[in-house]
Amino acid sequence: MTSEQATGAAPAARRNEKVGQVVSTKMQKTIVVEVEMRKAHRKYKRTIRSTKKFYAHDEQNSAKIGDMVRIRETRPLSKLKRWNLEEIVRRSNLAQIEEIAGQVSDPAVAV
Repeated sequence: MTSEQATGAAPAARRNEKVGQVVSTKMQKTIVVEVEMRKAHRKYKRTIRSTKKFYAHDEQNSAKIGDMVRIRETRPLSKLKRWNLEEIVRRSNLAQIEEIAGQVSDPAVAV
């Protein structure tokens, strides 16, 4: 029996992971991620799309609206937050344009 089995703790790699799109970054260190799930209807065998929103902890406030991110399940961090931002899979075009616009409008760069 391993030490993880003896203590009853699950390894971090077994934690549930989801990939979704960031829909809100209005809170500090928190993002709202919308995950789309596709499932076949039991009777009609037609694919049904359903979405669910998850609140995830983003320590560096690095994710922007529209980014595709991977989140991992963690201990409860607040009333609604039970997920942690693992990585940004793909940046959105809108976030890249905002970064470029922010650099151009910077007075130190313009001089």
